[in-house]
Amino acid sequence: MAMIYAGVRGNTEAQMSQVLGFDTNQQQFALTFGQLQSQLQADQQTNAIELNIANALWTQAGFPLLPAFLQTAANQYQASVNQADFVANPEPARQAINTWVEQETQNKIQNIVPAGAIDAATRVVLASAVYFKGAWTYTFEETNTSIQPFYLSSTNQVEAPLMHQPLANPGQVGREFKYTQADDFQALELPYGTNQISMLLLLPARIDGLEHLERQLSPSFLSNVLARMAPQEIEIFLPRFTNDSFFDLKATLTKMGISDAFATGLADFSGMDGRHDLFLSFLFHKAWVQVDEAGTEAAAATAGGGATSGRSPNPPPFRADHPFVFFIRDTQTGNLLFMGRLTSPNQSPPAPVPGPRLALTQSKGTLTVSWPYPSSPWDLEQSPDLSGTNWTPVIYRGPLATEWSFTGISTDGTNNLLPIFAPARNLFFRLRPR
Repeated sequence: MAMIYAGVRGNTEAQMSQVLGFDTNQQQFALTFGQLQSQLQADQQTNAIELNIANALWTQAGFPLLPAFLQTAANQYQASVNQADFVANPEPARQAINTWVEQETQNKIQNIVPAGAIDAATRVVLASAVYFKGAWTYTFEETNTSIQPFYLSSTNQVEAPLMHQPLANPGQVGREFKYTQADDFQALELPYGTNQISMLLLLPARIDGLEHLERQLSPSFLSNVLARMAPQEIEIFLPRFTNDSFFDLKATLTKMGISDAFATGLADFSGMDGRHDLFLSFLFHKAWVQVDEAGTEAAAATAGGGATSGRSPNPPPFRADHPFVFFIRDTQTGNLLFMGRLTSPNQSPPAPVPGPRLALTQSKGTLTVSWPYPSSPWDLEQSPDLSGTNWTPVIYRGPLATEWSFTGISTDGTNNLLPIFAPARNLFFRLRPR
């Protein structure tokens, strides 16, 4: 979004600045962002952490972008500039972008741009990726991990592996972690390596207190918590977990106030191409994180209190056996690299959602594919075979004698209807959840 901001002007610029908190001086903002990125890259000079931040953009071959924008992307965001043929070959271009993201995130983020998102109207795609892998300064001994209850709510629980950092035995020197507590939460910071990067955990006092804690989150709240933390020997219980997420940000950002950027005729990306014909057609974000006894591995890609201070003589154990929020942060700059919530440590595939059934009927030489109306969360896709790799969105064309072609989807109020005109070759259809 920062790289996109370098190319917006007018009201589009004002909306992005207001919603995202970006400096209104675009040149200074890009310079500051570039310095931050360089500082973060320098964090990985220790062998204990690996941090990769990468940016890239792809432009339609023959579609000129302004030299000033390209210079900002390359110099401040260290972005690679690539050409693609979205007009003639949108699918290979999509695959190339997804492959770049996979490589930059050690294959943790895959297929960030879904089928059909890129088409012949696409002119520019910008992408950023961040990958982090860090070893705890003080690792959790695997022999201390045990299966214990994790409370999903006050009435529901599951069994989960809880890692354990015990207190030192009497007479031994213990391990100290930055810690503070308030009436309604505990805060703990676990360092990686030599503490250039750490994980900050905020644990509600109540099992069902996550929503209340999240409503308090703000830069000033976090600054206040961090200022009150002090080294403390404390017993720690933390679940081992893997978590991932996917967000289509278009609707969310529009509701937050960035509306012009997604609207044809209103979007002003003249800082990119000198004209007013570009707009954002999609914005996707994926993230993945894994926490275990050795440390943390995390990746993300995209196509932000009342606490007591000081040392407590006998702090209660930090038992993260119910939902909490966590941040992976750069301790030198305070920048948040990752932010997430854990509501269940047992990652399992979601229960399959029963989908609408496709039907095929024939009448007077015309085949009609139909499925129940409405079915907004589902998209119709086609493939010449069942290999699983050639599915693409249905392309609407007029009747042709030499290929499958479609006149468009209509509805009779009960079913969606797709008349097709077909020569003698195979074609398969499916409904894919968005």
